[in-house]
Amino acid sequence: MAPTTDPGWTPLLLRASAIVVESGGAGSHGAIVAREYGIPAVLNIPGVMQLIQDGQNLVVDGDEGKVFLSDKQSPN
Repeated sequence: MAPTTDPGWTPLLLRASAIVVESGGAGSHGAIVAREYGIPAVLNIPGVMQLIQDGQNLVVDGDEGKVFLSDKQSPN
């Protein structure tokens, strides 16, 4: 989850299970990297950084453009 991404994020996205970004569209860096890496992405969700707390697990449905809070707990 991030406000936006840029090429400097690419090494970090190798470890990501999904991408959720406040801004950007189909041609943005986050979307392109997600397609290349085969990971789900939902972009252009204004305010998402304030809605989701650190440590919360998410389910990201990139095909439908939806993000859900998961009931699963994060391993510490």
